[in-house]
Amino acid sequence: MLRRTPLHDRHVALGARMVPFAGWEMPVQYEGVIPEHKAVRSDAGVFDVSHMGELEVEGPTARDLLQATLSNDVDKLAPGDAQYTLATNETGGIVDDVILYRLDGHRYLIVANASNVDAVYSWLKERELRGSDVRNVSDDYALLAVQGPRALERLGLEPAKPFTWAMGDVDGVEVMVNRTGYTGEEGVELACMADEAGQLWDAILARGVVPCGLGARDTLRLEVCYPLHGNDIGPDRDAISSGLAWACALDTEFTGVERLRAIKADGPAQKLVPFVMTEKAIPRQGMAVVGGGAVTSGTMSPMLEVGIGMAYVPAAASKAGTELVIDVRGKERRGVVAKKPLYKKEQ
Repeated sequence: MLRRTPLHDRHVALGARMVPFAGWEMPVQYEGVIPEHKAVRSDAGVFDVSHMGELEVEGPTARDLLQATLSNDVDKLAPGDAQYTLATNETGGIVDDVILYRLDGHRYLIVANASNVDAVYSWLKERELRGSDVRNVSDDYALLAVQGPRALERLGLEPAKPFTWAMGDVDGVEVMVNRTGYTGEEGVELACMADEAGQLWDAILARGVVPCGLGARDTLRLEVCYPLHGNDIGPDRDAISSGLAWACALDTEFTGVERLRAIKADGPAQKLVPFVMTEKAIPRQGMAVVGGGAVTSGTMSPMLEVGIGMAYVPAAASKAGTELVIDVRGKERRGVVAKKPLYKKEQ
């Protein structure tokens, strides 16, 4: 049985095409992926991301638990700060990539990917320290991502530093305003109580924000090379090879850190790289890279109007400008390793 977010009926009423995703019935598109994608790049779009999971970690040893289980340096967070970080296993593989928010002195919030909430909860619960308490509070919250160059203007919010949060109000609904997102645009992720999600959604749409589905979310994140757990990163791919060394404080002690230090010192055998097709073709997950490696994510870029993607390739072939040959349904098609992000505003 697929789970439904508190906004399910509103999606259906808007004519959204609903699909199964990570155990949930979710809108993949409303008007269409391309117009929704372009609305976010040019103005503002809203995504229902209430399928994401929320875990609260509280207590005098909460910091110690998180520092021992997450890759980034928890001590960099003051109350009001947020941080991209990884839950890593003993081999440096990625159990999940999460956002960690410091709520106050001894209380933290983790937002995890929908398909990994239970895994992250179990991972932390099994390692719980005396004086720390891990709770799955996912059912209490709804989460709406409002993204785009006019997102703050549309919501009537003032600019703030990325990866910070503060309590706020949108048309009478109390929200946790998180300066985070998954599109490469300015914007916020608004957390509210689940029973107020409909009121918040209606208020956002009334402000002229375009409803967007998972299809546009995927093409947007791929244009700016944000990895997707289950495609580009996972428990069998270490954080260094995945290009996420910047989210690993290798001078702290956390699960898998010794393995990650060794991989960084020796250099990874493969690297995750972004690429652009130079021949007409749309790359897709699972397609082989000739000479070794495979595509992990691929699409036709709505903004660049060429095939783009990410792939693991031998480290020797990972430098920007290196030609790649991809087996696209039995035909060899050329592409080139590019620099992140693939899409930049000035284009």
